[in-house]
Amino acid sequence: MPFPTLPRSLPARLCAAVLGLAAAAVPAANAMAQAAFPSKPIRLIVPFPPGGGTDMIARTVAQKLTDQHKWNVIVDNRPGAGGNLGVDAAAKSAPDGYTLVMGQTSNLAINPSLYAKLPYDPLKDLVPVALVSSSPIVMAAPVNSPYKTFADVIAASKGKPDALTLGYSGNGTVAHLAGELAENAAGIKLRHIPYKGAAQAMTDLVGGQIDLYMSSVPTLLGQVRNGKLKVIAITSAKRSSQLPNVPTLAESGYKGFEAVTWFGILAPAGTPAAIVQQLNKAINQALVQPDVADKLRSEGGDVLGGTPEQFSTLLRAEVPRWGKIVKDSGASLD
Repeated sequence: MPFPTLPRSLPARLCAAVLGLAAAAVPAANAMAQAAFPSKPIRLIVPFPPGGGTDMIARTVAQKLTDQHKWNVIVDNRPGAGGNLGVDAAAKSAPDGYTLVMGQTSNLAINPSLYAKLPYDPLKDLVPVALVSSSPIVMAAPVNSPYKTFADVIAASKGKPDALTLGYSGNGTVAHLAGELAENAAGIKLRHIPYKGAAQAMTDLVGGQIDLYMSSVPTLLGQVRNGKLKVIAITSAKRSSQLPNVPTLAESGYKGFEAVTWFGILAPAGTPAAIVQQLNKAINQALVQPDVADKLRSEGGDVLGGTPEQFSTLLRAEVPRWGKIVKDSGASLD
């Protein structure tokens, strides 16, 4: 008996079936790989030296991720060029979730307009993972200064350009530009004294060599608590929990005034969405823990959190907003 004739279409059907199984296996394999994430240490780049506010925030979150999830999260300080070196290193890393960066307002929203040649595009080369916290900028004076409120500063400066000196750490920083915004809103002109770092500025402010200083809350909170400095204005939309008696500039007659430094974790563009979501979930879980929230608030910050989409929306709004402020101020760095 002759063997039955096989249908001519069978090889094609077999190929289609094999291809279908292979295609179905790809997402399954990706899902399995992502489910196993992380299988090695995660590097969290901090684009500033150890000991600063950004470093403190990053280490607080990294430690909680390690404690809660048994992940090995290693903080890698990469300072230089106003935070650009560290952010660029993250942007050029493999998009696999094992390299993250703690970005902030200055290196993500301000530097694109401040530097003529920025080696990365924060909107194209990075993907937002989660916002972490925000911190207002404050205007401080020596404790024995005659200026007790922002109204006192305005009265002393009206019609007397450069009568008062205003210090800050570095041109183009959030503190510098917040000071510019406050001057423009009040119609006054102060004499700017840029410093290379906060240490010398604090010495000069306490000693009365400068009249005023713009800074984030953590930088000078210790000196305020020690009774050497006083804060006369704050740039956030609401009062700081650490400085509840200090009125905001919005309360002082400048409705809608807000200039804060926000901090958030990002990954290289192309990082799988499932890994971004896994990281986002873990970071949000860390931020609601009392010890983490208390640590961030004790340094004058507000805990944020939220989705990657919310962070992306903020970033896309902040880049043009701060770009205009940089342009109006005339600040530039090469």
